Amino acid sequence: MTDGRERDQRLHTVRLARPDDFEGWRCIARQHLAAGTPPESLVWEIGEATADLFSDESLPDPRLDSAVPAPVAAPTPTVSRRFIELARCVVCHRAPDRHALLYRVLWRSCHGEPGVLDWATDPDMHRLHGLGKCVARERHKMHAFVRFRQTPRAEPEHFSAWFEPEHHTLRLASDFFVRRFANMHWSIVTPEESAHWNGQQLQFGPGGRRQEGAAPEIMEELWRTYFANIFNPARLKTEAMRSEMPVKYWKNLPEAPLIAELIHHAGSRSLAMVESLPSEPPRYAAKATARTARDLADEGKP
Repeated sequence: MTDGRERDQRLHTVRLARPDDFEGWRCIARQHLAAGTPPESLVWEIGEATADLFSDESLPDPRLDSAVPAPVAAPTPTVSRRFIELARCVVCHRAPDRHALLYRVLWRSCHGEPGVLDWATDPDMHRLHGLGKCVARERHKMHAFVRFRQTPRAEPEHFSAWFEPEHHTLRLASDFFVRRFANMHWSIVTPEESAHWNGQQLQFGPGGRRQEGAAPEIMEELWRTYFANIFNPARLKTEAMRSEMPVKYWKNLPEAPLIAELIHHAGSRSLAMVESLPSEPPRYAAKATARTARDLADEGKP
């Protein structure tokens, strides 16, 4: 729908600083919505521009490979907070078309389909919600499965964790660790990026590699002991456990070496628990039962 204006058919390459650059996406989307740039005229890319035959060396904005068209009298979009939070998650997904999909939905909401953001059955909105759920689930897994280990020879005391997220969720999940471990100096390293907290400021840096062959820590031994003691073989549901704790995360969990053995012996341990139950009720239970029986008998007397 062009609402009486000729649509800009030029291609505009727009560039984001990072794969999860929500603020960058939001800024560029606002500019092009105000300028009346249709979704099919935008090409979304990430990272620094590479010199080629089609690059423009005189760009006013380093994130834009093509100058933003002059603003036109386009309606100012009104977007719900719920959509903003969804967009924050969606930009962290690895789907290559996520930025274009978000912009297309905003464009539609400003050009003849103002209710599209609330249409759960709309194909675009259905896919956005699907991408958002994937990222939210990955963020939850990161909260649950990051395991800090004391960094050797670090002064002051410092703890490090290695994690391999499926999506770009490090920045999205870091606030949780800042709140939970506010008094601890820590780093979370992923293949793409790292987060560092010094007790006052959260900073991000380049990614790294998992340190193989690190010496086991006392804290890891304590964690394995704790996990073995809270494991209840009578309530074991293997499929549910694998759903909540996918196998791909096991290699970075200190308790992972115990899981197979605990599952293997769950049946015999459950049987032993049943056999170890007392054959007679405790004395206090017998007294309470006898007292209740006497009270019932007295109530039945004339």
